[in-house]
Amino acid sequence: MTVEANDPAAWVEAVVKSFIEESPKNTLKDAEAHRAWAEPLVGFSSGADLLYQFYKEDIGNFYLSPEEFFNHSFPEVAVKPNDLTVISWILPHTEETKASNRIQMRQPSELWARARIYGEDVNNELRKHVVDTLRGRGYFAVAPLLSPLWRTSMSKKYANASAWSERHAAYAAGLGTFGLCDGLITPVGKAMRCGSLVASIALPPSKRLYNDHHAYCLFYAEGTCGKCIDRCPAGAISRSGHDKVKCSKYVEATRKVVREQYGFSGYGCGLCQTGVPCESNIPSYW
Repeated sequence: MTVEANDPAAWVEAVVKSFIEESPKNTLKDAEAHRAWAEPLVGFSSGADLLYQFYKEDIGNFYLSPEEFFNHSFPEVAVKPNDLTVISWILPHTEETKASNRIQMRQPSELWARARIYGEDVNNELRKHVVDTLRGRGYFAVAPLLSPLWRTSMSKKYANASAWSERHAAYAAGLGTFGLCDGLITPVGKAMRCGSLVASIALPPSKRLYNDHHAYCLFYAEGTCGKCIDRCPAGAISRSGHDKVKCSKYVEATRKVVREQYGFSGYGCGLCQTGVPCESNIPSYW
């Protein structure tokens, strides 16, 4: 019996991990050909998870459910929410990329900025690879961020938001909780990016080892830390939380620095994701 038939969850996890481990596309496209991402984490949530309905109610009606993305891509396939699995992954920055950004005080390191641009290209290639692999085995799948339905809109509660959040899907899949800066704190830390897709494959949901969306953040759990406040060059993080408008404006302004200092068209920051206790793991309180 094949791994796919015997343990489909392990098979899907292997598809994700083997791409990052083996594909020559996992590169930051610099002279040294640094790898973009270290070994991923993979988790699953049900398309019927009530969190997805909560997200729509909390963020705005423009936020789309797994079923809505799936039905738009495959209107001829009759499915119910519980027929769908949301496959989520965490792509940790490499130790070299984190170390280079840890010493920065005002702008991203070159490796970090490259990971924001070329690393996300790798993430897109991973999305396509997993979708194609699933389809090759008879499963229908769509990556929400590659869907024409994906867009940004203004949320009354959260300002600029999107029709799908990779971090919120990862939270639903038990992969991490949110910190003071809104970053997702995972078992491999906050210095990472997320990806996901919706597929017509029955996989058991991963366990959520938390009951609170801030559980892994020392500031919320203990009233301590707050290191990301000091790390933010834009003053966009305070004890009250994360100012998305200030953050976005600062990140946009880094385009000039990246172009002039590093010689390519890019942007980034990530200072609140590095040089903090939750950079590479869940803080020691846990």
